Amino acid sequence: MQSNSPKAFRCGLAAVAGRPNVGKSTLINTLLGQKIAAVSPKPQTTRVNQLGILTAESFQVVFIDTPGLHNPHHKLGESMNAVAREALQDADLILWLVDASQPPHEEDQIITGHLAELASLPLVIQVLNKSDLVNAEVLAQRRAEYARLFPNVHQMAASALSGAGLGELLETVVRELPEGEALYPADQVTDQYEREIAADLIREAALQHLREEVPYALAVRVDQYQERGESGAFISATLFVEKESQKGIVIGKGGAMLKTIGQSARSAIETMSARKVFLELRVKVSKNWRSNPTFLKQMGYPEAGGG
Repeated sequence: MQSNSPKAFRCGLAAVAGRPNVGKSTLINTLLGQKIAAVSPKPQTTRVNQLGILTAESFQVVFIDTPGLHNPHHKLGESMNAVAREALQDADLILWLVDASQPPHEEDQIITGHLAELASLPLVIQVLNKSDLVNAEVLAQRRAEYARLFPNVHQMAASALSGAGLGELLETVVRELPEGEALYPADQVTDQYEREIAADLIREAALQHLREEVPYALAVRVDQYQERGESGAFISATLFVEKESQKGIVIGKGGAMLKTIGQSARSAIETMSARKVFLELRVKVSKNWRSNPTFLKQMGYPEAGGG
């Protein structure tokens, strides 16, 4: 007897969690085949949840790119942790990224604690990222070390940067998703508007070029995003820092650093939007903004303690 019943469509939320700078945004960008999440060698590039939406004929995976869970030192850090915890609670499954090139870190233990606190724990896949940087013997050692953090965790080795192991990982994710209709149109790849992505890309460019003392005290607000037909788009943005000394570093001698940041950001935004971009940047000081609830609210960060 022949069955012509179509394959059931699967759709669900996959939260991508891990300590800062472990490769969460890179993983999502690689799986989607395009850049929708900011990536930087410095931690805390992602500050709010971003969705990366991967749709195929038989499935739709909504990846939630969460801020890195860490020990917070200010209200911004508390807000980032609250956002990440909420994503874990809502997810159909959790991809917990760890760094296979290093032994477990104190902040990996923080994630263990958050997972243990979930009222209903979905499937947790511990992804040993950067596994291509170690040999088989070291990888086996890392598997054992990270497995001890959380009992009975399902482990998979992969490389977000090279793509190694991601096909098998995606197959596992899809298999674990519930059956159901797509949550988003097939051609939508993120819940972020171009204005928000532009702000992320400007901040990413700044993080790539600035010294260690500035990045965590840097916020970006797009003040104007104006379409100009065939001539492209005009974007005006403000970079906020917490001290006058930081403002001088961001601007640089004769404006050289700000110009470098602008060139990198403009190139990234043009690649994202597939059109010419005119970018204007300015720098302002907002003293101790990371501990200022009013400023954080204006910048769109949710209040800590929610969720």
